[in-house]
Amino acid sequence: MSGQNSLCDQRDNVLEHDRIYRAHKARILGLCRLLLRDPDEAQDVAQEVFVRAFERLRTQEPPTVWEAWLVRVAINACRDRQRSGWWKSRSKNVDLDDIVAGAVPSSEAETLARERRTRIWDQLRKLKTKQRHVFVLRYVEGWSTSEVAEALGLSAGSVKTHLFRAVRHLRKVMES
Repeated sequence: MSGQNSLCDQRDNVLEHDRIYRAHKARILGLCRLLLRDPDEAQDVAQEVFVRAFERLRTQEPPTVWEAWLVRVAINACRDRQRSGWWKSRSKNVDLDDIVAGAVPSSEAETLARERRTRIWDQLRKLKTKQRHVFVLRYVEGWSTSEVAEALGLSAGSVKTHLFRAVRHLRKVMES
């Protein structure tokens, strides 16, 4: 009988993982793409995040809020990837506009908007890693300063400093 309960638990875990994956895949993948600036690496890291979620379901108490847990795991996984020696030695540049962009513009206004987006993404790519992470979490993900600080292991003051520098850089470039 306990073998049957174990199979039911495993099936329930798989179903729960599938639900979590479907609900959060796009957001986690998008976040990884923004932080890593490489769609292939982002896909790998996003998969790692969901493997960790499945392991969490099997071995530990599930988090109260999956979304927050997944985002924190994704941020840490991206940071770990960027700290690795091979990451630093590679020279692959991927245009962030290619990662996020949609279709080819059909009017002058859309063309200008796309050019502006391209300039913003190019400059976002040039930000220092911490500035980019803080900017993405604060303005793209909409997190509070304290949430960003907790997720990145920084003080609130440090988050504000990195955010100020990132915004100042982006504004300066966009005004010129």
